[in-house]
Amino acid sequence: MTVTDQPVPHPAANRQFLRLATVGSVDDGKSTLIGRILHDTGSLPTDHIESVTGDDGQLDLAALSDGLRAEREQGITIDVAYRFFSTDTRSYVLADTPGHERYTRNTFTGASNAHVAVVLVDAQHGLQRQTRRHARIASLVGIKHVVAAVNKIDLVDFSGERFAAVKADLDELALQVGIDEITAIPVAARRGDNVVHRSPSTPWYTGPTLLEFLESIELSAPSPQARELRLPVQYASRPSAAHRRVYSGRVVAGTIAVGDEIAVLPSGSRSIVTALDTLDAARTTGVAGLSVSVQLADDIDVGRGDVIVSAAEDAHLPVVARELEATVCWLAEKPLHAGDRVALKHGTTTVRATVQSLDRRLDPDSLIEQVGPSSLELNDIGTVTLRTSSVVLADKYSENRDGGAFVLIDEASNETVAAGTIKDAREVVPGKATRNDIKWHPSSLARNERWRKTGQRGATVWLTGLPASGKSTLAVALERLLVTQGRVAYLLDGDNIRHGISDDLGFSPGDRAENIRRVGHLARLFADSGVIAIASLVSPLRSDREIARELHDAADLDFVEVHVATPVSECERRDPKGLYRRAREGTLRGLTGVDAPYEKPENPDLRFDTTGADINDLAQRIVGALTERGVLDGG
Repeated sequence: MTVTDQPVPHPAANRQFLRLATVGSVDDGKSTLIGRILHDTGSLPTDHIESVTGDDGQLDLAALSDGLRAEREQGITIDVAYRFFSTDTRSYVLADTPGHERYTRNTFTGASNAHVAVVLVDAQHGLQRQTRRHARIASLVGIKHVVAAVNKIDLVDFSGERFAAVKADLDELALQVGIDEITAIPVAARRGDNVVHRSPSTPWYTGPTLLEFLESIELSAPSPQARELRLPVQYASRPSAAHRRVYSGRVVAGTIAVGDEIAVLPSGSRSIVTALDTLDAARTTGVAGLSVSVQLADDIDVGRGDVIVSAAEDAHLPVVARELEATVCWLAEKPLHAGDRVALKHGTTTVRATVQSLDRRLDPDSLIEQVGPSSLELNDIGTVTLRTSSVVLADKYSENRDGGAFVLIDEASNETVAAGTIKDAREVVPGKATRNDIKWHPSSLARNERWRKTGQRGATVWLTGLPASGKSTLAVALERLLVTQGRVAYLLDGDNIRHGISDDLGFSPGDRAENIRRVGHLARLFADSGVIAIASLVSPLRSDREIARELHDAADLDFVEVHVATPVSECERRDPKGLYRRAREGTLRGLTGVDAPYEKPENPDLRFDTTGADINDLAQRIVGALTERGVLDGG
């Protein structure tokens, strides 16, 4: 990223700070226009002007903003160059974005935080492919103010008729991409006509100059309402043993103040703000755009990736989503297909996501959307549906630019492959969600007939307990005992599942819940086929285990829950993988039984303590339970 060496102007208290981005096709004159603005507003140091002045005394305006050596050599903008200038009433930061199609990624980046998009259009050639693409990007990233600098008007003899024709095309473009209005201004950046100073060569034009247009824009601050609060937690710390924990992040919406009742999502824990640090002793309220640190009245579990929101009755809360309908700009050479898996970075959290479907692709020439494309290619803009491995606290981009934006990352290369905005976010309860686009396909072989022929009913034995409680040992013994008796049984070990079906999942609470959901569905299929599925997982939460049980109940399949209730002291004494030791040393976080909760089954079908027990005897007791249910008698 190229950044000017000029210091950022410090706006006075009554001055607004405006961010603008220049977009448009190659050779439409973006760099020259920026150079003219910087020059005519007196925003350039003398030595910079001298460095781009030729032997003939002519000023190379484009070189004033082309900061990279490669840009000067090739005569094109490659990177996003940020420039700063100011007037008596306003301070500006300007992002000069590339026009070349290859660098669409940089254009997206430069436009993402802009209040205003300045679209360059060559008066001779009119709207180009990239003009349309960049206008769509401006609409996609939520830029509300768009102005078209119809450049090189001097090369068409300052023709009002030609300007009117280009303006008509721009009006049609605004309708196509969903922009309320594109204000058109005839300019000659090389000469300075209608950029900062009004031109006598366009008497037929009575509108504002480009700078006058920028000066007239009124910016509205984010809604300063506590009910809209969004504070993504970036860092949790404890300055010293005498201090309470501090949670830091940047407020992206709403307000926060001492005494406010807040909730922490996704857990839903509630507390009250007892201290607020904004690095300004005179400020008592944190507002959107400020980085703050807060202390809470209660010791609740808050960490990076959580979002602090208002706990008021009328609070506007984000969706605790597992499925996102989103518009993305694809930035990678390798095409995107349905079924692909990527990492999704949203705010301060990163989750894994699967591309459920490619819904639409925008044709950059016609701006017509193709329904159901087979892929998204480099620089394509399209609508996709994403299913995430754990929850995303999502807002619609139209309501919250921070909470509604994300990037997609290739997990193998760690490269950013897409930028996206959320159109809709849906809560999907794992194991309970229904699909309206697919139907269950029953086998032509009736279940009872299958079971009579095999002499065995299917069922699932679900072993749950702390790490090192003996679940896997018992599961292995049970599987061997059943197979020895001529039964069909299969062990679904948690670690084995993560080698394949769940190799895309980590160990966050959301990923663990998703792993259990998948194992529950797999076990149900095994049981339906007449196999005794033996699932051995910590599965610490009752809600996750209940989803697995409900899946079986709905299919009229036996589900035997076995609580391996070995005390944590015994589990820690065994510690075959060294997990407890690492957790006590602080090198492993989130270990169930140490710093993560385990919710004991309230009414398990069987409960065992493996301390000093005969494992084969315990396995025989499970076989007895299966026999009592009629699973092993062929009926």
